[in-house]
Amino acid sequence: MYFIDVILPIPLKQTFTYSVNKDEAAFLKPGMRVAVPFGKSKVYTGIVYQVHDQAPTGYETKSIDHILDESPIITSFQLKHWEWLAKYYMCSLGEVIKAALPSAFLLESETIIKLAVEKEWDENLLSDEEFLVLEALQHQSSLHINDVRSILDKKNVVSVIQKLFEKGIVEVEETVYEQYTPKLKRYIKLATEYTSEENLKNLLDSLSRAPKQRAVLMNLFMLTSQSKKPIGSIALQKKSDASAGTLKTLIDKGILEEYFVQHDRVEFSGEASSEIKTLNEAQLFSYQEIKESFQEKEVVLLHGVTSSGKTEIYVRLIEEMINSGKQVLYMLPEIALTTQLITRLQKYFGEKISVYHSKFSVNERVEVWNNVLQEKPKAQVVIGARSSLFLPFKNLGFIIVDEEHEPSFKQYSPAPRYNARDSAIVLANLHKAKLLMGSATPSLESYHNAKTGKYGLVTLKKRFGNVLMPEIELVDIKEKNRKKQMTGHFSDRLLEEMREVLKNEEQIILFQNRRGFSPVVECTTCGVSPQCPNCDVSLTFHQFKNQLRCHYCGYKIAMMHSCIACGSETLDTKGFGTEQIETELKSLFPDHKIARMDQDTTKGKNSYSKLIEALENEEIDILVGTQMLAKGLDFRNIRLVGVMNADNLLNFPDFRAHERSFQLLQQVSGRAGRTEKRGKVLIQTYNPYHQILKQVSVNDYEGMYKEQLEERYNYKYPPFYRTVKIVFKDKNLTRVQKASAWFGQALEIKFKEHVLGPEPPPIGRIKNKYIINLLLKIPKNQSLEKTKQYIANVQRSFNSIKEFSSVRIHIDVDNY
Repeated sequence: MYFIDVILPIPLKQTFTYSVNKDEAAFLKPGMRVAVPFGKSKVYTGIVYQVHDQAPTGYETKSIDHILDESPIITSFQLKHWEWLAKYYMCSLGEVIKAALPSAFLLESETIIKLAVEKEWDENLLSDEEFLVLEALQHQSSLHINDVRSILDKKNVVSVIQKLFEKGIVEVEETVYEQYTPKLKRYIKLATEYTSEENLKNLLDSLSRAPKQRAVLMNLFMLTSQSKKPIGSIALQKKSDASAGTLKTLIDKGILEEYFVQHDRVEFSGEASSEIKTLNEAQLFSYQEIKESFQEKEVVLLHGVTSSGKTEIYVRLIEEMINSGKQVLYMLPEIALTTQLITRLQKYFGEKISVYHSKFSVNERVEVWNNVLQEKPKAQVVIGARSSLFLPFKNLGFIIVDEEHEPSFKQYSPAPRYNARDSAIVLANLHKAKLLMGSATPSLESYHNAKTGKYGLVTLKKRFGNVLMPEIELVDIKEKNRKKQMTGHFSDRLLEEMREVLKNEEQIILFQNRRGFSPVVECTTCGVSPQCPNCDVSLTFHQFKNQLRCHYCGYKIAMMHSCIACGSETLDTKGFGTEQIETELKSLFPDHKIARMDQDTTKGKNSYSKLIEALENEEIDILVGTQMLAKGLDFRNIRLVGVMNADNLLNFPDFRAHERSFQLLQQVSGRAGRTEKRGKVLIQTYNPYHQILKQVSVNDYEGMYKEQLEERYNYKYPPFYRTVKIVFKDKNLTRVQKASAWFGQALEIKFKEHVLGPEPPPIGRIKNKYIINLLLKIPKNQSLEKTKQYIANVQRSFNSIKEFSSVRIHIDVDNY
């Protein structure tokens, strides 16, 4: 008898043993997928962990349904890395696999399939079973795997669906993605023969009997003289109040010419690769330093100010790696960033680049996965968000973690609650690869590691082209309010600068860290504000859809006309979000193009690219956004950055609030003045004397680092202590309080004063579940391994208490 141990994508700690016959045992290897029955009626796709001949004691093994792969789709490197992730972040291997693999690889009895869009298929190439499934899908939009079982009247149907998926006929239903078709934008210009003044005058005279055509020409002439930007056909039509027919007549007569501009980001257009730029003196020096550091250290931190040209240094290093035949992983915190970087890197490396992140459809992710696994040249450089860490690299030589300080690298939910930066260091170590982190505002932990010699440290102090760092000015809005110098949420100082910049045809970014119109709606008569029924937060008003929405659980209701408590119609909004700023801007600057970038406007797969593209093409004059804007984007024509209110960043109940505020404000400021002229940043605040704001205004990272480090040392926080956060959730408040108190006491026996809590977080109920946190601090000299073991033992005892069976526990190691 032969057996295999299988890892299932479910949150259970152990592997499961199934029996196989002799031939299957000879064929199967670790990392292949098998479809297996589990429980009474469930089917799962599991990963083979090992093949052996030791029968398990105590239960009868079931046999597998099907082998789904010809060769392993998971490498031994990946399994080692995932085991480390599961062990370090205290979750099960199954949870790591569920997070790591694209969902199409993990068909299970809950999966829903549907027909692929506009796919033709040849009936002769299909088996009878495949044909039956397709026939059913012609009549229904989607099918559950269990429906397929009843159609085919057999249990193991996973392989049939897998084959249809591989042929591209069906797809796994996921979130609906918008399909991206490259948008051609139509622009209009005057034919060259009429550009001279004399010819134009004669032309206008000849059109005296065609007033509509004449109006179009006059407006085109006016728009061209006002601005050097290309004139879009729609803008011209609106301005002249003309029909499309009038434009067509002028084009047919040869008086106007139309031309189209297409931007398509994901597809490589196949232009010849451009030469890699030569580095300037400062970059070259840093590049040499990085190379030298790599001889002694595996990890190097590049601390370079915003716009110092870090990307060009990365490009040079990537080129060397590619030439030596190695794979490169370039990790970024934000999908919006990958969008912009792809274009830059494609100029240098052409088709060698693949992109991997969660806004891609399942099919696209499976394709990239397979290309990396087969070491195809088109996936030699992978750019991606944190999930790209899980790809099946076999020959990884170099990892770049750009903007390494970003909190987006940390996954908070679901498990594994990993930090992609730290996990990348382990991955590099497994592959004996080098890792370079880059940031203008490194996290305290990384900078501390570099200062104490654990990592190499290279600094780049000058901006590229010796452009000056932007001038930062703090505006006291408390004072401005007192003197009545505010227009809505804009101080006179900010408006003055904005008008100046717009006059010079340059662009502006405004930063406000809240989306929606206003965070609180309050009745001025009785003071009641509408709350979310599932969470302890007030509902945010979204004017665009005239809705009140909860940003935690997605609950929404139509905006009410009168107060729910007293019925009076005196509802007032408090606080402000990006939507409100956008509305105010439209009345302040009616002639300028204003756009907004936040979670509400970037839902679709390519919505980022469309906004970034419009900003690069100078079709947007003012962009309002949340922190998405702060992350390393590079725009050539931004002269002014305005921070609407810096205070809601600083007053956050978190030990990293000051560090994060410094990073965010410094990064937002870094978007200004990236070419010859110096940029300007205005930060509006009620407290201009705050230490962090002073440090931001003079760009004093070292000062912030020293001060924060001292505080962390005094109050026993990272990097001097490790932290483990244990989160308890339950629908019953008394039960969750009791459960967390029990757990806290069990930990106190061993760790005494290092246990903080149990305490509810600032928002104590989300999605109808009450939340209570425990925080455990672990001194440097205490074994992390043994501490985790002890927590796991306490958790085991906890799980056996019947009273607490409904309480959910999340353990978050290094919860920052």
